[in-house]
Amino acid sequence: MRILVVEDDAVVGRALTKGFIEAGHQCDWVQDGEAGTELALKQQADAIVLDQMLPKRSGRDVLREIRSRGVQCPVVMLTAMGALEDRVGGLNSGADDYIVKPFEFAELLARIHAVVRRTQTRPTPMLTVGDVSLDLTTRRVTRDGRDIDLTPIEFSLLELLMRYAGQVVTRKMLCEHVWGFNWDGTTNVIEVHINRLRGKLDKGREGSLIQTVRGRGYALPQST
Repeated sequence: MRILVVEDDAVVGRALTKGFIEAGHQCDWVQDGEAGTELALKQQADAIVLDQMLPKRSGRDVLREIRSRGVQCPVVMLTAMGALEDRVGGLNSGADDYIVKPFEFAELLARIHAVVRRTQTRPTPMLTVGDVSLDLTTRRVTRDGRDIDLTPIEFSLLELLMRYAGQVVTRKMLCEHVWGFNWDGTTNVIEVHINRLRGKLDKGREGSLIQTVRGRGYALPQST
């Protein structure tokens, strides 16, 4: 299981990362709300542990943003704000569970496992940009009703571009989405896969759906 931790307290963040890795899981840790939002949208985490009071962007704002962008993985809010209105507000923002600090790691891990089990049958929403549809459950991609057979890498690239429709997605973001957050290789490899993806998406059409933004990366228009 891959777990994303969004926690600004370095002591807590390091402890959670160590605990999850020792429990046999992958763990990514970031320390502010903007980085948490970006990574939640870029990577397919199996669960997110989200602090409420974060620099740059609150946990609730992060949660609303990623839910509105189609991220449906379970989110456990972990915070010192334990009043009834705080718990209700967190759950109403889209959290699956809410744990108040201080906490026991064993209970947190058990609750993560529980919410993952509960949500395994939750249908994953379809991403749609113009006449292109991408189903994250069946991994089916269509354009104007025509099925498009994509490799796993091509599918991942298209997914990220669709999540960020109307915005520039850098080559580094694409590399990290496909091969991991700590990617440090060359980003030129993306061009080959983008060209192949274009060939499949644009078959029989003039022009390309995926726009090259010179010196920056690639983008899909918000509507096509």
